[in-house]
Amino acid sequence: MKLQGKTALITGAGSGIGAATARQMAAEGANVAVTGIPAAGVEAVAAELTAAGHPALAIPTDVSDAGQVEAAVARTVERFGRLDILVPNAGIQLHDLDVDLHQLPAEVWDRTHAVNYRGVFLTVKYGLAQFLRQGDGGVIVIVSSVTALNGASANPAYMTGKTGLLGLNRHIAVHYAKHGVRCNAVCPGALERTPSHERHPDPTGRAAQLIQRIPLGRLGRPEDIAPFITFLAGPDASYATGACFVIDGGLTVT
Repeated sequence: MKLQGKTALITGAGSGIGAATARQMAAEGANVAVTGIPAAGVEAVAAELTAAGHPALAIPTDVSDAGQVEAAVARTVERFGRLDILVPNAGIQLHDLDVDLHQLPAEVWDRTHAVNYRGVFLTVKYGLAQFLRQGDGGVIVIVSSVTALNGASANPAYMTGKTGLLGLNRHIAVHYAKHGVRCNAVCPGALERTPSHERHPDPTGRAAQLIQRIPLGRLGRPEDIAPFITFLAGPDASYATGACFVIDGGLTVT
């Protein structure tokens, strides 16, 4: 129970990595604010945690909307008294529309960055403000992607947004350490279900191609990523900040 008494706010927590992290952190004793859209997903995860005896709160939140993000932080603090852990995880990947850069519609670029980049900025902005009000630090774990580590992705809007998060991670680590704030990033590899998986034009072909390139011989699952996020949020990672942790089955070293 290494997160006993801590309060975590997780975005994009209605499914995937966010939901798996909510379950993992709740099992470690944390109060969990489950945020994101659609509402049905976050409400289902919060209800599951509550039924299992874990303190949880569902807050449907569009992370691209500053007012909604600010309100989510305020509701979390109103319910649980404080905020200790922030996991900006919400993301989209418009596979079929996020095409070659010279053909990329500006609205696809804008829509992707509104969630994946602006959404993280807003989440850390209001989370950091709460940490500073409390005066005793906090932990941020940003969910980036292995696409941020090279130029191989065919989705330039998605890749550039995830790349920018690594710079944001370093900035927070350097400039907020004096306030007792730690910040790290995780870079998940190819998962069985991508963000916006239903939009992928050939999910079966994608899986077959990637599995051949992954030394561990399988695609990842949210449950492979959540323990790393939970570890980085806890006391055993107290000397880790500004780092990027790759969890990809060996994909990026091939």
